[in-house]
Amino acid sequence: MASGSGSLMWFRKGLRIHDNPALQYAAEGTKFLYPVFVIDPHYMEPDKNAFSLGSARAGLNRINFLLESLADLDSSLKKLGSRLLVLKGEPSEVLIRCLKEWEVEKLCFEYDTEPYYQALDFKVKNYASTAGIEVFSPVSHTLFNPTDIIQKNGGRPPLSYQSFVKLAGQPSSPLSHTLSSLPLVGDVGSCVISEVPTIKELGYVDIGQDECSPFRGGESEALKRLNEIKNDKEWVATFEKPKGNPSAFLRPATTVLSPYLKFGCISCRFFYQCLQDVYKNVKRHTSPPVSLLGQLLWRDFFYTVAFGTPNFDQMRGNRICKQIPWNDDDELLTAWRDARTGYPWIDAIMVQLRKWGWMHHLARHSVACFLTRGDLFVHWEKGRDVFERLLIDSDWAINNGNWLWLSCSSFFYQYNRIYSPISFGKKYDPNGDYIRHFLPILKVVLHDSASKECRRKMAEAYALNKDSNGMVSEEDIRNLRRKLKEDPEQEAKNKRIR
Repeated sequence: MASGSGSLMWFRKGLRIHDNPALQYAAEGTKFLYPVFVIDPHYMEPDKNAFSLGSARAGLNRINFLLESLADLDSSLKKLGSRLLVLKGEPSEVLIRCLKEWEVEKLCFEYDTEPYYQALDFKVKNYASTAGIEVFSPVSHTLFNPTDIIQKNGGRPPLSYQSFVKLAGQPSSPLSHTLSSLPLVGDVGSCVISEVPTIKELGYVDIGQDECSPFRGGESEALKRLNEIKNDKEWVATFEKPKGNPSAFLRPATTVLSPYLKFGCISCRFFYQCLQDVYKNVKRHTSPPVSLLGQLLWRDFFYTVAFGTPNFDQMRGNRICKQIPWNDDDELLTAWRDARTGYPWIDAIMVQLRKWGWMHHLARHSVACFLTRGDLFVHWEKGRDVFERLLIDSDWAINNGNWLWLSCSSFFYQYNRIYSPISFGKKYDPNGDYIRHFLPILKVVLHDSASKECRRKMAEAYALNKDSNGMVSEEDIRNLRRKLKEDPEQEAKNKRIR
């Protein structure tokens, strides 16, 4: 039996010491503090059947980024007189076992809107409630509480950025205090505790330096990067999305804070405050939606819509998603995924994605448009799955939101506006430096009427959605797909890519 009552701090995201209200509350008025991270087999165990190195859910780059973030968190905890307790197993089962064995009086963890974590939290909260354990689960992964925004909007999430910003107003939650020390870790009893594992200890083989992400995980790296950004006041003041060069790879034309925000190595609230401090000290600056501050609001917008929309991550049963008869063609998907489309700009981006686990937002727009409504007419869910696996910053709400947007399935409906896989790349990479770096062997480019055909198909699909008032049946989709497949030009294009 444990040596006394205490608090359990359950880390999932929020892998930081600064501005961590759950950690601050867990540390207050307690004799012992148990900082816990659970290695979830669902997320971490090697899967030999996956198309790239990694688990069933995540590529090796993101798993490695997470391990680096955990090692950094453990180092920070040790400086405060504590340490990270790493356990393995199904998280809710592991947590309940720990709560029983350690006589925990207080359970703290950052609130998470993802369906997977919502289901886990439901189980753990249920046990805690029956056992008389206090649960504190504050919202600190986003600037605003999505539930509050949805309530203000009459029970439904706002579906435009402008309406979201109007409802949200200014963030009002104060930042948490900086912790100077933490309570000791109590007796862990019979629970099997380990250090943060290495990639090899998880069962993976090391990958070569040229095959892995140049971005190192952890709060220390995140704060260093943020410090460099805020010291460049002119760059912060003039940042304007969607401008920026997607072919800049030696020094990316954006913050590259997205993976740190995804894992909570950096507090979005602290980032917001730093931006406001910069804006106060410059004569003029860009404004939302295109400014850096605007990008943080976009993040919250997608979190809110995702949280308030059932089946947000799929086409069927998703009330905000257009029903479109996408191609069910795994050969085209694989050619795109494996950088074999024959378009150097598209293929180079897909190589960067696989090697680095990251690419500029305009590069993401290019390849997502190409796969869906631009050229191949492949289902956005299939592209989403590839991004979800390979991106180090893969974020459930934002990834699905962007794929809905870029496929013109929701949010954005001007399907005639297509990123050319040739001219768009030439605009930003006129000398081919980016392409040669990621794609040393150039391929033959075949440019034909694919985008014209995609526009025709989108027009037919939009007409169907309009005629049926959004109540499109599976049979309607099948019939339209059959009708569209009769087109010979697209079939010829598909055969060439294969």
